[in-house]
Amino acid sequence: MNTTWFGDAPPPAPRLTALGCLLILLRGLPLAVLVFGGLALLLLVRLIERPVFGIARPVTPYITVFVCRMALRIIGVTLRVKGEPAHGPGAAVANHASWLDIFVLNASNRIYFVSKSEVAGWPGIGWLARATGTVFIERNRAQAAAQAALFKERLSAGHRLLFFPEGTSSDGQRVLPFKTTLFAAFFAAELRETLEIQPVSVIYDAPTQADSRFYGWWGDMDFGSHFLKMLASPRHGRVTVVYDTPLQARAFADRKALAAACEARVRAGFEAKGQGARKSVEER
Repeated sequence: MNTTWFGDAPPPAPRLTALGCLLILLRGLPLAVLVFGGLALLLLVRLIERPVFGIARPVTPYITVFVCRMALRIIGVTLRVKGEPAHGPGAAVANHASWLDIFVLNASNRIYFVSKSEVAGWPGIGWLARATGTVFIERNRAQAAAQAALFKERLSAGHRLLFFPEGTSSDGQRVLPFKTTLFAAFFAAELRETLEIQPVSVIYDAPTQADSRFYGWWGDMDFGSHFLKMLASPRHGRVTVVYDTPLQARAFADRKALAAACEARVRAGFEAKGQGARKSVEER
């Protein structure tokens, strides 16, 4: 089922100037070298890492973190981290505003994304996602048992899995209601007693005088034009990642209670940073 959030119409695309074209070249070329060079290095290291460590990845996540940190610097987005990212086996849940979240969250912690199965087939992006260890699943309650088994396998290898419970990206000005389906897997007998889930809030501040939704990527906006807008912008703002205290799955009666608690924590971090200026969606 399509869960895309459409909201209000996006702001008009900015006119591409001569400076913008130059910035696309000056940022785009180093970014391409960084991403594909990092991917080549990751795959080479993985040739040794996989036979020795199997599903565990003790080395390659550091390559991903480095590439994502440098990518944000090349684009010009300032990253600020508040709170303490949890390390080791466990899960994290975050709000979702843009494809930039992938760089932002990878840059701030060693994590593995959990994504809808369709992404695996996307040209380019799907290949990058598979190479970096993304877990692909179907958002279906009937798959909860299979998902729990897959999560247990990855957690047993020391992985920290990150979910976007909203199920879609937004304009970056709100936290959408969390869908509870994926939380069902956390209550499998083999996970519930030990699993910790860390709520994470991602807040974008647009460049000075830009539309507040500058970094949002939603509705039927295409990736290519949004990506070029990021490269062509003379000025950029910043993104703040707020790590809250992890929650114990066993402390909650069911998936709905856990989802509500995680959503409340993510929403609180988001709204505290915005000092009440950001929009919030309450209806379910």
